[in-house]
Amino acid sequence: MNKKTVRDIDLKSKRVLMRVDFNVPMAAGAVTDDKRIKAALPTIQYVLEQGASLILMSHLGRPKGTGFDPEFSLKPASEALAKLLGKPVQMAPDCIGPEVEAMASALKPGDVLMLENTRFYKAEEKNDLDLAKKLAALGEVYVNDAFGSAHRAHSSTEGVARFLPAVSGFLMEQELEYLGRATDNPAHPYVAILGGAKISDKILVVENMLAKCDTLIIGGGMANTFLAAEGCNMQDSLVEASSIETAKAILAKAGGRLLLPVDAVVADKFDAEANTQVVDVDKVPAGWRMLDIGPKSIAAFGEVLKAAKLVVWNGPMGVFEFPKFAEGTFAIAKLLAEIDATTVIGGGDSASAVKKAGVAKKMTHVSTGGGASLEFLEGKVLPGVAALNDK
Repeated sequence: MNKKTVRDIDLKSKRVLMRVDFNVPMAAGAVTDDKRIKAALPTIQYVLEQGASLILMSHLGRPKGTGFDPEFSLKPASEALAKLLGKPVQMAPDCIGPEVEAMASALKPGDVLMLENTRFYKAEEKNDLDLAKKLAALGEVYVNDAFGSAHRAHSSTEGVARFLPAVSGFLMEQELEYLGRATDNPAHPYVAILGGAKISDKILVVENMLAKCDTLIIGGGMANTFLAAEGCNMQDSLVEASSIETAKAILAKAGGRLLLPVDAVVADKFDAEANTQVVDVDKVPAGWRMLDIGPKSIAAFGEVLKAAKLVVWNGPMGVFEFPKFAEGTFAIAKLLAEIDATTVIGGGDSASAVKKAGVAKKMTHVSTGGGASLEFLEGKVLPGVAALNDK
């Protein structure tokens, strides 16, 4: 990575303003999944060990941007962090303003202050530089450890980096290192796996990965459109008619490097309790729809994966939220846990799938950013990364 990290800057006695991704699930005023908070701990602890004070900022959910809203307060996240750190975390009443400035100025080395939700201001998502300047005035060094928000040019992710020395945290560094392996000089054989519902959402990823990988495996609803482009009657399966010509062009360009399912678990309706059967992809019965890959497809994909040195996976193989249609996704997850390859999971549903399959810890890297990892794999420049100082 050619961006400076917290290791490259003197933090002693400095006030460090750090963007984290504490956009975590909550219920009844408490955090229900602290995975993202734990992911930021190595950088948080390093900053404090260097003798700095720390000011944390994050968004949470989608408030209206009209001021404080208790439903979207970061107070429960600050309490969860305090428990993990084993020390107090002060909670600011806002993310800017005289009271917050006074709290930031009073911090001593080792102190931690959590700012309120940056999205309580509409200006945040507009990358308003006046808001960014006010945020920057709270600290002396800016650290971005929120990869999950790095694809957004917001005041707290891109704007603030214009006013302070800006470096990455350890989580950001790790994300860029492992996702970078898929885009810069990947190890071969390199196998990419793409799933999810729509091809239109991932055309750029498909094209970018095909230019770099040896084999591209397609599953999920995306596969239906490719199979329709090959002439299969997908019956009531989700097919994007407007993307069939695009799928045909991609298939022609890919040659034999693009693998599609050969059989499927089909259902008589889109329902967790639907009737199911396994059929070849060209024999979907009238009125039925493809909701998962079948056993022959799992075996065929497995043969390719066993030889891989690098695998990048983004998107489930079927409707894995329904247990009857989760087997294909979980089978791929378990295959990846067994092979001798660098395995990079591109966040979102794929991260959820490896966790549900109980194999997340066996993956080389599970991304914390679904949308950010997708845009990175598309080859896009992420504003939150571009804003950081070069080495």
